[in-house]
Amino acid sequence: MSGGGHGGGRRKHHEEHEEHENHERWLVSYADLVTVLMALFIVMFAISNVDTSKMKALAASLQQSFGNPIVTIDGGPRGPESETAAADPFETQRLAAPQDDPRVQAAVAFKDRQEEDRRRQAAEAEVKTLDGTKQRIQRALAKDGLEDQVRFRYDERGLVVTLVTDEVLFASGRAELQEGGRKVVHAIGPVLRELPNDVLVEGHTNALPTGGYPYATNWELSLARAASVLRRLTDDEGVPGRRLSAAGYGEQRPLVEGMGERALRLNRRVEVVVLSTLPPQDAALLPDVAPAEGAAPVQADVHAPAADHGTSGSHGTTEPHGTTEPRATTESHASAH
Repeated sequence: MSGGGHGGGRRKHHEEHEEHENHERWLVSYADLVTVLMALFIVMFAISNVDTSKMKALAASLQQSFGNPIVTIDGGPRGPESETAAADPFETQRLAAPQDDPRVQAAVAFKDRQEEDRRRQAAEAEVKTLDGTKQRIQRALAKDGLEDQVRFRYDERGLVVTLVTDEVLFASGRAELQEGGRKVVHAIGPVLRELPNDVLVEGHTNALPTGGYPYATNWELSLARAASVLRRLTDDEGVPGRRLSAAGYGEQRPLVEGMGERALRLNRRVEVVVLSTLPPQDAALLPDVAPAEGAAPVQADVHAPAADHGTSGSHGTTEPHGTTEPRATTESHASAH
């Protein structure tokens, strides 16, 4: 019995000794974590102390570069430190309007001049390209003796090729291309086919009424004439349809104001516009840099209204349109619709 008791005591003592092993090992990991966190906060505190003089110099440089004032928003209470900062000359300087600084003004003016020069150079290069297209069209027309049927000018859209729609191109009040009109389109078609530019075909009429049949108003007549030229370009001349569009303006965009013979003759036209590839702000300079002969203005026509030619009815009012486009030409054809 006693022997068994002693053996049990030894086992119990051994078990109690094992229960106290390695229960505090987590302290090592915790101590490591605390040490790392302390080092992190020390580093953060160290880098938060920025050199004030260097920061002010950087802020002043940014202010001059971007031309914007540096504004500090402080909604908290103002203590001695904030009052000292407000008295700092730099604090007063940064509240001054940057446009009052001559250096800022000079920098802005220099940048504007650079941008203006870039736009003008782009417009001049575009006019040079479009002028090459103009010369190719002129040569093609000259082969068939049709150079007098077309006029050229530049506007903010690009190169405008004006087909004077006299009896050679369209019959009065009609939208079907006549033999002379087909020859003109056939001459300019191959040139337009090879261009990368989009092409807009615009129909215009004079202020005489249509007579009601087959076109109720000048809107329908002008659009039908533009569509007739467009179909000839795409169907017979192979100009890709995705690059073509048509528009009809009736008598709403005259070249010459009034109801005189000259106005009736020049306003009756189809315009083929070779659209510029420049951004709108650059293309706006095209008329300014174009050759002088392409921007000669046309004076308003002040002659008395001429009798109707080829149309029924009469028109006793003048066009209520305030915009005129540049065009100078001499034609001896009779006025028609």
